[in-house]
Order: sequence, then C-alpha cells, then structure tokens
Amino acid sequence: MAGSIVSKRQLRVSLLRWIALTVPGMLLLGFGAAQLAPLGKNNVWYAGLVKPAFNPPDWVFPVAWSLLYAILGVALALILNARGARLRTPALIVFFGQLVLNLSWSPLFFGLHQVVVALVLVGLMFGVTLLMTILFSQVRGVAAVLLVPYLAWLLFAAYLNYEILALNPGVETLAPGSTTTQILAT
Repeated sequence: MAGSIVSKRQLRVSLLRWIALTVPGMLLLGFGAAQLAPLGKNNVWYAGLVKPAFNPPDWVFPVAWSLLYAILGVALALILNARGARLRTPALIVFFGQLVLNLSWSPLFFGLHQVVVALVLVGLMFGVTLLMTILFSQVRGVAAVLLVPYLAWLLFAAYLNYEILALNPGVETLAPGSTTTQILAT
C-alpha cells in the first residue's frame, strides 16, 4: 500500500490477534451464561414442558450456540480491527448491548421461568441484532454477512419460545421458580 503506514500483513496479524481474543471470549461468556441455570434435560421444569415437534434434540443447542458465539467473535474482531472506520464506535456499542440481552435470555427462561419476558427479550435481541448488522455492514461488509446465521437462529428461537408458551398454558407456574423453595405449603 503506497503511502500507508501499516502493511496488509500487519493488518492480517492484527485481525488474527483480535480473533484469538474475541472468539474464546465470546465462547466463555456464552458458557458462563449457560451455567447460571440448568439447561435441557438437566432442568426439571424445562424437561416437563410440552415442546413442538420441530424442537431439536438437546445436543443441538450447545453446538449451535458454540458456532454462533464463534461467528460473533469473528465479526466483533473484524469491527475492532477496523480502526478509523466512521461507524465503528456505534457498531461496538450496539454489539455489546445485544450481548447483554443475549446473555440474559438463558437465565431468564431456564432459571426464572419467565417465558413471556424471554419471548419479548428474543424479539428485542432480533431488532438490536438487525441494527447491529446494518452498522456492521457500514464498517466491514463481511462482518455483517457473518451475522446472518445468528439472525436466522434468533427467529427460530423466537418461534420455539412462542410455541412453548402456546403449548404450555401457565408455563411460568408449572414448577417453582429458582428463587423459591421446592416445598409447597398446603
């Protein structure tokens, strides 16, 4: 690059450093959020719910989320590496906002059994992620393309959340919440 202070090789090495930081970081955050409440068959409340026919087996969720968190880590690295890009800071702010929403969903749904609030949250996550995708597209197009599977998964998660709500009237009271004892007074 004539007139450039940084070579293409240096930019690639910088991106790889960001990826080496963001991908494991995202995976650890996702794993940490999942530890806040038992998931799948380990959650007595969830295991007792009626689920729609299209509900994937329990093993699909950690695989899908691991892939999605890795993709989010790469997309984040691309934005972090885009120093001087006009919309970099707003894109990062929206990214971290959606991350807070994302990491809140599992404890809210599986731990507190707040299925209606979780459905609203996943809808909000989709909207914020769509905004994030638009901002990412203005910084690094490939970062926005990487978000497409995440957007698709959020739509699937919202539909699954909705169907669980529809198939389980009174779902939030089917078992004691994580903040109560397991003893019911008669």
